[in-house]
Amino acid sequence: MRAMFGFGKDKKDETDRAVARAKNPGEGGAVDAMATGLVERLLATGFDGKLAFDSAHEVAQAALKKHNGNRDKAIDEVIADHRKMAATSGFVTGLGGLFTMPVALPANVIGFYLLATRMVAAVAELRGHDINRRELRSAVLLTLVGTEADDVLAKAGVATTGRLAGMASQKLPPALLMVVNKAVGFRLIGQVGAKAFARVGKAIPVAGGVIGAGLDLLLLNKIAANAREQFPTAGA
Repeated sequence: MRAMFGFGKDKKDETDRAVARAKNPGEGGAVDAMATGLVERLLATGFDGKLAFDSAHEVAQAALKKHNGNRDKAIDEVIADHRKMAATSGFVTGLGGLFTMPVALPANVIGFYLLATRMVAAVAELRGHDINRRELRSAVLLTLVGTEADDVLAKAGVATTGRLAGMASQKLPPALLMVVNKAVGFRLIGQVGAKAFARVGKAIPVAGGVIGAGLDLLLLNKIAANAREQFPTAGA
């Protein structure tokens, strides 16, 4: 988890490889399909919701109404609610410990990043950004990889303008955004192994759940802080 929001040559090399693979679709086999599938799920369900999973817009507006139009309090509410959900999801999917990891880990990873995507998108909307724009949606995905976002953009050929909200204000070709999105997918998939390794060590089901929830909350807190920084109030 720390590596995703850290620094170092190894992480930069991994990001370089992720962008290179994103520029050459079809060469990654199963991993390529996983990255594409994850990004498609995040862009669809993470933003627009599905069935009982409310959209980012619905979440943002409900929080805003609850706090009588106070956007700062609404943002605090959105983040707090998603922390609670991440903790519950991490505990439930991790309960099986080592015995259910082949099934529970992918479900947990997808569920976690759906929550994180919706949380960041809701924060962006509450700060006055249009989350229906393709560029903004790519910027939201980039918050999930933390300090690696600048490297992804640079290697993809996107001029960085400080905060990701600045990148989102540009009009970028769909093909370029696709490369950026897919590179994010590769980096997130690359974290699956690290997350699995972090959960190994205690072959006790309940311990596995506690460790999983703790890791999810740690990463979600970092993503929330990144969202606050990357999406200041629009026009400010």
